[in-house]
Order: sequence, then C-alpha cells, then structure tokens
Amino acid sequence: MFRKFLLLGALIMVLTGCQTHTSKTSPAGSAATAPPLLTQRNAEDTRIVRLENGLTVLIKQDDRFPLVNARLYVHAGSGYETPEIAGISHLLEHMVFKGTKKRGPGQSARDIEAVGGSMNAATSFDYTVYYVEVPDEKWKIGLDVITDMAFNAVIDPGELASERLVVLEELERGEDTPGSRLFKTLQGMVWHGTTYEWPIIGYRETVSALTDKDIHAYVAEHYQPQSMLLAVVGKVDPDAVLAEARRLLGGLKNTRPFSPPEPIAVPAEGNGPRVVTLPGKWNKVYLGATFPIPHAASAKIPGIELLCQLLGGGDSSRLYRTFKYDKQLVDDISLSPLSIERGGMLYLSATLDADKLETFWTELMAELASFDPQDFTDREIERARLNLEDSLFLTKETLSGLASKLGYFHFFENGEQAERNYLYALSHTGRDELKALYGEYLRPDRLSACVLTPEDATTTGDRLTAIAEEGWPLKSLTASQLTASMPDQAREIALPGGNTLVVLPDDTLPYTAMSIYWTGGDGELTPEQQGLAALTAKALTRGTMTMSATGIQDFLADHAAGVGASSGRNVFALETKFPSRFTGEVLPLVRDILTAPAFDTAEIERARQDQIAAIRRREDQPLGLAFRHLFPFLYKTGPYALLHQGTVEEVQAMTRDDIVRFWGRQSMQPFVLAVCGQFDGQEIEDFAAGLSRTMTAPGTAYQYTSPEWNDTREIMLHLPDRSQSHLIMAFPAPGRTDREASAGLELLKAALSGQSGLLFRDLRDGQGLAYAVTSLLWQSRNTGFIALYIGTSPDKVDQSLQGFHRILADLSAKPLPEAELERARNILTGDYYQEHQSLISRSREAASLLTQGFDREYDHEIIELARTITPERIRQLVREYLDPDKAYLMQVTP
Repeated sequence: MFRKFLLLGALIMVLTGCQTHTSKTSPAGSAATAPPLLTQRNAEDTRIVRLENGLTVLIKQDDRFPLVNARLYVHAGSGYETPEIAGISHLLEHMVFKGTKKRGPGQSARDIEAVGGSMNAATSFDYTVYYVEVPDEKWKIGLDVITDMAFNAVIDPGELASERLVVLEELERGEDTPGSRLFKTLQGMVWHGTTYEWPIIGYRETVSALTDKDIHAYVAEHYQPQSMLLAVVGKVDPDAVLAEARRLLGGLKNTRPFSPPEPIAVPAEGNGPRVVTLPGKWNKVYLGATFPIPHAASAKIPGIELLCQLLGGGDSSRLYRTFKYDKQLVDDISLSPLSIERGGMLYLSATLDADKLETFWTELMAELASFDPQDFTDREIERARLNLEDSLFLTKETLSGLASKLGYFHFFENGEQAERNYLYALSHTGRDELKALYGEYLRPDRLSACVLTPEDATTTGDRLTAIAEEGWPLKSLTASQLTASMPDQAREIALPGGNTLVVLPDDTLPYTAMSIYWTGGDGELTPEQQGLAALTAKALTRGTMTMSATGIQDFLADHAAGVGASSGRNVFALETKFPSRFTGEVLPLVRDILTAPAFDTAEIERARQDQIAAIRRREDQPLGLAFRHLFPFLYKTGPYALLHQGTVEEVQAMTRDDIVRFWGRQSMQPFVLAVCGQFDGQEIEDFAAGLSRTMTAPGTAYQYTSPEWNDTREIMLHLPDRSQSHLIMAFPAPGRTDREASAGLELLKAALSGQSGLLFRDLRDGQGLAYAVTSLLWQSRNTGFIALYIGTSPDKVDQSLQGFHRILADLSAKPLPEAELERARNILTGDYYQEHQSLISRSREAASLLTQGFDREYDHEIIELARTITPERIRQLVREYLDPDKAYLMQVTP
C-alpha cells in the first residue's frame, strides 16, 4: 500500500540515488466504533486516458497553488535487472541528466530551474520516475524536459565514465550510513534468489563494468510506452495537457510485449531465525529484523499495515511502549511494512546501547513468542485505523504528494478504487483477522536480522540466533497462528502582554496546524547550560499535571494529532497539527502542556537518554558530526557558540530544577501564535487570549547578541572506518536585518546550488569529484554564514578545495551572466512555493518571522529585492564576504 511505501521511502531512496542532492497522547476509555471518515473539499474527478500506444495519461486539476507537478513513471527498476547489470536502472537515471539529443549536459536542469522549477528522478525496485514541479504557466516546459530525458538520452561514453565515478562515490556514501548498511544486508537475506536481492544502486563491480551499449540496450528493452504512466497534477487545462501528451508521446512505438512480472511467493517454511552481526566504528547498536510478506496489491496488506501500526507504528504502539518507555532498553523501535510490486517485508528497526543488546533481544523474542493480537483493545484498534486513514489524507496536502499518490495507485494498483478498497478493508479488519495475519507472517523460521555493533561488542550473530531459537521456537505457534497559492483573509491580532495571533485560513483539507514561537532557546543559556533548551523541549510534552506521558501519547494517537516542542539558537517553539474536528479536544491539551507541565523525574530521565542517544547517533554519521560541531567551530560567543544538544556529560548532570527554572524564564517571553488551515476563528482567538493572560509576565526584552567569530579557522574531525571525506568552507555573513545583502546572498546561493548550479556543473559534472556538492546559507537576525559543501573521496580533497577556490576567483573576477542570475531568481521563487505548501510550513513561517522582529512578508520581500540585484552587486558580495582569506574550513575524514 502506498502509505507504507512512502513511510520507508526515505530509506529506499538512500539506496537509489535520487539525482538531487533533499509525541502522540487521551482521556481514559476506549472507542468502540470508528470515527467517520475524514472529508475534504470537493474536487473534479481525475481524468485518465490511455493513448493508442498504451501509454496512460493521468490529469488532476488542483488550483491551490500556481504550480504543476508532472511525473513520468517507467516499469524499469532494479527488479527488472539481471545480476550482471545490477545498478543499470540507477545509472541510467543519472545519465539522463548528462545530455539528450537536443539538450547538452546539465541543460535539462538549467531549463527547469531557469523558470523557477525543480526537477529530480529516482529509481526504486519496480520503477524509475522522472518528475518536475514548475510554475503553472511553464507546464509545457516541464513535460518537454522529462519526456526528452526519458526517451532521448545520449549516453556519451565520456560523460558515462565521469558519472560512473559519481555513482561509485554515492555507493561509498551509503556504506557510511547505518540505515543503508542494514537494509542492503537484509534485502539480500529476505529476497535471496530474486531480482530484489541486490541493492538498487548495484555493486562496485557491476557499475564499473556497465557501458553505453548496455544502457542503450536496456532502454530499448524496457522503455515501452505500454509500460509507462504520465501523471500531471496542478493548475492546468486537462484538454491542453492531453493534447500536449499526445504530441510528445503519442507517436512512440512498442517494440516488444510487456508482461507484468509474477509475484514472489512467501515460503511456506523458512530457514530462520538467522542473525548476522557487522562490527564497526559505531557508538550505538543499529538493529534491523525482517519477515517476508506478500506484494503491494495483496488483499492482506491493509490488515498487515493495521497490525504493524498497532505493534510498532508510533509512540503508543505495543513495542514502543514496552521497550522504549517501560523497560527503557532502546532509544527507538518501530515496525513497518514495505510492500512493493512483487513482494514485501516487515521491517523491525531498533537503536540501542551495546550493553543492552542481549537483554533486549531476549525480551523481544519472548514478547513475539507470547504475543496475542486478541489482546488489543477497541481503543487501540480504532486509534490505529484513524492514523492510517490520516496518513492517506495528508499525502494530498502538497501537489507533489498528491501526484505521487495518484501516480502510484494507477501504476501499480486499481487506480483510486484501490484507496477505497483499502479503507473498506481497514474498517473491516478485526482481532480474528489480525491474529491470523500475525501467525502467518511473524514467524521465527522467517526471521532474518542484521545488527551493526561497536567494534568492542562481544555479542555475535550466533549468540543472537541461539537466543531467538530458544526464546521463540517454531513449536510455540498454535494451529491458528499457522490554493490557491496562499490563503486569503490572513490577519494579525494583537493580544494582551505583547503577544500576537496570526490566522491563515485554508479550507483545502480538514486540518489545523498551529505554531507557537518565543524568542529565547539557546539564547537563554550560559555556556555551562548548553543542551538545556533542547532537553526542556524534549521533556515539555511528556506529561501535564492532569495527564501522564502515556496518556498524552494515547490521546494524540486517538485523535490523529501530533504535538512537539523544539528549540533553536534564538527561539523556542511548540507546534501541533490535528484534524479540525478535534479542535475542542486538542486545544485544552496544548494549554496544559504550556501552563502546567509535570516535568516528572522519570520522564525527564527518558528525555535525557533520548538526547544522549541522539548525540551519539549524530556522531556516527559524517554530516551529523560536522553540523553538530560547525557552530562552536565558527563562533566564540553567544548562543551560536554552544553545542545545541550539549555534551553527554553535561546532559547527564542536568536536573529537574534546571529545567523548571529554564521553562519559567522561557515561557514568560511574549509569543507569536500562528494558525493555518480550517478552524473557527473565534475559538482560536479565545484560546490565544487565554494563553496570554496565563503565561506572559513583564520582563526585559530578549536581546540578540552580536557574536564574536573564532580565531582558529581550520578544524579536522575524524570518523574512522568511513569511505568519504566531507568539506565545509564557511564565510561570515551579515544577519537578516541587512535585507539587501540577504537578498544578494540568497541569489548567490541559488546560483551556486542545484543541478544546474555553478558548483554542480564544475565539480560534479565537469570533474566527477563528488556525488553531493552544494551551497548553504544560514542567517539569524544579526549574524550568518554562507558555505560551500562537498562530500568526496579522501584522495580528491585537495582537488575539491582547488575547485572551490577557482569558482570563487571566477566570481570575483567577472560578473555573472544575466542568464545565470535570472535562473537563480526563478529558483528562489519556485523553491518558496514548493516549500510552503503544507499547513505547518505556513504557520511556522509566520510565527518564526514575527518572533524575530520581521514582518510576515519578509521572505516575499527578499524574493522581490533579489530581482533588483545586478551581476556587479553579486561580484561585490563575493569580494566582500567570500574571500578565501576569511574562510573557515571544516573537514570530516575517515
């Protein structure tokens, strides 16, 4: 089912190589009946036309945003390969960006970004998809580019040699990531002997051997019109889109029959349990365990998804509550189904400390051996149904999500009827069906597990296998177990105590998003307190004076709602999103979280362990390590000089009194509350006014400090047993109060970034130095930095640095061509609309900007101001701020 496919999509795409380089809590009692299905604003039916050559065209009008999202799906992924050409689908996906018969290398991306759009491609097991999102008046360019890439790629041998190196770098990059290492190992175990066995990215040997002739032969065999779908969603005229689709694609011919592949049968008997351990330089243990399940179109998938949601789908699930909350054996645990065209797997994931591994594994096996789905309460089942239903609706919040959802359903299942069938099956799955599914698929003989352990860990795969065989024997099974662009009527309302309410009505979906922001965060801390704001944010939502942490989790799960707190360098925030029909229930909880948090010592301890685990996880990943230490490397004073999460020792020493004192100071600052979506305006205004009267107290206004920069300009961090080096060259920049400079720096960042940006074209396309290369711009109110980033192999570090220096020298020596600036201007506009489609992104933008002292239109104003920036002004900015003599260089090396 599409929902769970997306849930694991991030993991899959880690392995595929996309071309671009992008707590839940309730009153006691149980619900005996399901709540009514969510409703949404009426929309015209989806239009589906099958062209004479068999290619399917799907068109959906959606006028919420001045955008169009187009996707071309092809039945060509790693599941269509042979072992000798493993990785060819993914390599082809890369090569289509390297030139077509009418566009040179990188020109496709330049054409799209020049009009303010974005584009990408991705390879999965069963398909490759090419997609663009462009302003509505430029939809024809979007269609032309993706169809041109799919059918007219040149595959120049010289470009192939360069891009092959990039893919090999990408492969090495995946080996540095725990999740990727786990999944690659497990797919070879659970799908052994099938075409799902090998990684989507392929192997070093196969990728290195692929030629342009191999790729052309693969395209000729698999890129058949009859096995393709073009999906177009957005502000379009369906008749015009269909006519253009016929013009571009109607003349294509099929050269061979296409027969959908046969599903992979789940074996009647497995040869497990099987557990392997992979020691390495990890701070934590990363565990993955799998069980084979049927393919995506199987009628059993809705029940399997419901079972997984109940067992491991969130904070209120059985496994999470047992092993994370009650026994405190793991940092995190989840269970999700991955169902694809011909097969699937249940994927159990856990992160924990090495000294808890054997205890956790022993107790997990005992839990799985004795578990009976008949024990689920009505409340748990209805909660799980609601959250699965909720995720289907929220997919439609953005044009990209809607296009992806519709495209997937029509490409692999029975169109939109598949969603209706899914919801019907979900509502009719009860305990008996859950028990049968549990007995059929969660079986010890079908268990395959992989565990990444620190090098000094003593637990072996054989030991864990023996524990599984003893704790969960097969004989323990019983017989039964065999819009418009932006919302109108937006307004700001002054509240008592200097607070502000912002209302942003949008009736597209029956949901409400709410963001509450205060100045403060790390800015309220001394150096000895670093990490305290982050710990307070973790502890804040874990119980009130009238509701326990588990009660909050249950309440949110029962209402398909979410709430979370976060802290930043100068801000503290709490955000929530929920179906609008539950407003009367959710708002009192938010009020109690803010005004009467329990800060229970046991919950603080759990939050502490979570933060410590997060620190250690970040330091297991090269980029996590780099960005954790980047600010203290750059800055000497102020909140910017702090480790945001603190150190393990500092976090361990923090007390409840520390948290209470911090929240006492923080919560008394004036706030901005922004609400976006469907809501009763008077109800929201009454809620905001009540908070104002309760929380705000007169005090000294928050002061943004002017930080000092560090004197040391180079630092090298080491992360042993990794394959890549990561370089960040950062330059001090002004804060956002300097609007003209901010607009120019935003424009410069856009010119440097993206697939058609200066960095990508030179360092990746031109020299094949890296899989990932980009530019970053970070700004607070009164300080900031612009940075260049590249991830490359250790032997290419010097060449990469030389590349950075050469590009900066060129920018300093002569003005950028006007065409480059126009591309960058369009990217700023396109990125803004694409990033502000979700309700929470819009409430967050308003609350964040007003809290920092800017008006709500600040980002729009920067975009407009960028249109006045000249090439000469860009050159002046480069000379003023991107001077290599002022650079700070951070390296993370193996």
